Amino acid sequence: MRRLIVGISGASGIVYGAQALCALRKLQIETHLVVSSAGERTRASETSLSQNDLRELASVYYPAADIGAPIASGSFQTMGMLVAPCSIHTLSEIATGVTGNLLTRAADVCLKERRRLVLLLRETPLHLGHIRSMLAVTEAGGIVMPPVPAFYAQPKTIQDIVDHTVARALDLFGLDTQTFPRWGEDRRIEE
Repeated sequence: MRRLIVGISGASGIVYGAQALCALRKLQIETHLVVSSAGERTRASETSLSQNDLRELASVYYPAADIGAPIASGSFQTMGMLVAPCSIHTLSEIATGVTGNLLTRAADVCLKERRRLVLLLRETPLHLGHIRSMLAVTEAGGIVMPPVPAFYAQPKTIQDIVDHTVARALDLFGLDTQTFPRWGEDRRIEE
């Protein structure tokens, strides 16, 4: 099934979620978007995207309060879910299985169905409670992927950094955007 859920929570870095939706559209992946209420607030403060602009990047959009949406059920088949960005609040709900909205419920479904769940965690510094939540998600089968820039690609712009991070996150779903240089490829070994 070439269908992926994209969650956007209230952490800084909404550009990661928006760019993921654009990349997935180019790859002809059906996207199912859910944005937390804090994510909506962050969208308004970090971007010039309107609510409708963001929603139109996805194939399907669901309100965070719609706990009866298809993505809340394990019988609705997907490749998994990318949460970009992922706040500590969202991570903590997922880690404990106490899901308070559709975003965290969809993530919980991915874990219980053993589907890929990738969380672009946007928080620093971390205290022990954050690290324990990251451990719990990892032990449940999720992948915590802080959006840490890779400078070997010699980025020239912020967009280069965002594109590389999104492409690496999509790699975790077996999706190749072919938009960034990979380490060791197209390089000659010097003797």
